[in-house]
Amino acid sequence: MKSDNKSLIYSLVLSILIFSSCGSKNTSTEGTETSQEKVKEPEVAASLEKVWETSADLTTNESAHYEESDGMIYVANIEGGPAEKDGVGSISKLNTKGEIVERNWVSGLNAPKGMTVMGNFLYVTDVDRLLEIELATGKINKSYEVDNAVFLNDADTDGEKVYFTDMKANKILYLEGGEIKTFAENQPNINGLRIGNGNTLYGLDADGLKKYNSDGSFEILNSTVTGGDGLIILDENTFIASKWGGEIYLIQDGEAVKLLDTTSEESNTADIGYIPEDNLVIVPTFFKDKVVAYKLSY
Repeated sequence: MKSDNKSLIYSLVLSILIFSSCGSKNTSTEGTETSQEKVKEPEVAASLEKVWETSADLTTNESAHYEESDGMIYVANIEGGPAEKDGVGSISKLNTKGEIVERNWVSGLNAPKGMTVMGNFLYVTDVDRLLEIELATGKINKSYEVDNAVFLNDADTDGEKVYFTDMKANKILYLEGGEIKTFAENQPNINGLRIGNGNTLYGLDADGLKKYNSDGSFEILNSTVTGGDGLIILDENTFIASKWGGEIYLIQDGEAVKLLDTTSEESNTADIGYIPEDNLVIVPTFFKDKVVAYKLSY
């Protein structure tokens, strides 16, 4: 990527992050429980140790998804503007050793971000549409245009629905039976999503880490890790959350412990993935153009 393009993208992303951090809060307390936890110094035996990193060939990689069914890591590369419909984005495939298996497995996308697999398809958010891509071939099977979409971001599935966020519209949406529907509104700068046991949906937004009920109401589990990006569920009380600027946290029983801080290195920690059998946290570094894997101990 040319340096002038990178500067422009940095300015755009910085504007989005400022919007995310300073966006208006949802002042309604109905269906919520809030607390005032502080980020603590590590009191538990938790750590992240670097295991491998890719070559710097994954341009502004925003998201990483480990797919258990084929053992591949899928990486979404924005490459152009984070909200631009410019057709330069791509998806790469890595193996679990950090080797790039196929740099341009899918190309011609806009600004791909969140990914999830349901059935035989990889679903990818792409600015204002949700793409359905055949895992076996990399062919785009369907494109679901999202009415009034602004900035689609993360995605996950319960096996029947594909949930995804519109960060700047403050919405959680879902795909079911070929139709896009709304799950929750007024979720300030909602980004990271994950679905846990019992099909419970969790999300990261400007209020913190939330646990959602089936009707879209929620409780706030942690209110200090705000503006989060990627989310991993270890168990119903333990989570890993990343913040784009370069921070990764362990949230356990509502308390947050910072495990990694690469802000001084200007190495981002965007929408993280996870390989459970190896306890590897897979970190897209955005402007560093590489993916880094860390061994999680806790």
